Amino acid sequence: MTELDAELLGRWELLAGQRARAVGTAVIRCYREPHRRYHTVRHLRAVLRVVDELSSAAVDLEAIRYAAFYHDAVYAVRRGDNEERSARLAGAALSSLGVRPETVGEVIRLIGLTVAHTPAEADSDGAVLCDADLAVLGAGERDYAAYARAVRAEYRHVPPELYRMGRTAVLRRFIDRPVLFRTAVGRERFESRARDNLAQELRALRVSPVA
Repeated sequence: MTELDAELLGRWELLAGQRARAVGTAVIRCYREPHRRYHTVRHLRAVLRVVDELSSAAVDLEAIRYAAFYHDAVYAVRRGDNEERSARLAGAALSSLGVRPETVGEVIRLIGLTVAHTPAEADSDGAVLCDADLAVLGAGERDYAAYARAVRAEYRHVPPELYRMGRTAVLRRFIDRPVLFRTAVGRERFESRARDNLAQELRALRVSPVA
């Protein structure tokens, strides 16, 4: 077991208990699938850490953390239902552990929000999870560049020009939002840097060939 896996498993056991170790090991293993380049254990750790930083805005931190563990548990680049399948996996696994049905339902709902990252204004828990998932957009220049390369690597089957067009559309949808981050802390920490990063990547896509 790597040091990172051990850290994640420790977090899982604090959340779900030591008796749930096998379930935690299984979900962490999902993020080690060989086709992943961005949606990996490093992304999972990053999301969990940002959830910690935003925890003062949370109502049901237990549900948010379960949702963070499972939000990308199923990730197949060529499919469009990964979040739905991840939510079903979470529901089955957490129910088998005896997690309260209302918590399981909330976990499923939260995972569904990571499709579009547009929680309702009053949805503080949705805001925490979505901000944590998008925090990479507000990373430093080097880390953002690594993220962009990793996303391209996951879509390496897409021809360069089609990727450029698709990625440009995604970036523009983000830039056109009035706000990217819904928590006060998230906006303060990530919003300005995220907009700079998105604009820079858009410029690069216009002037540089996509590998």
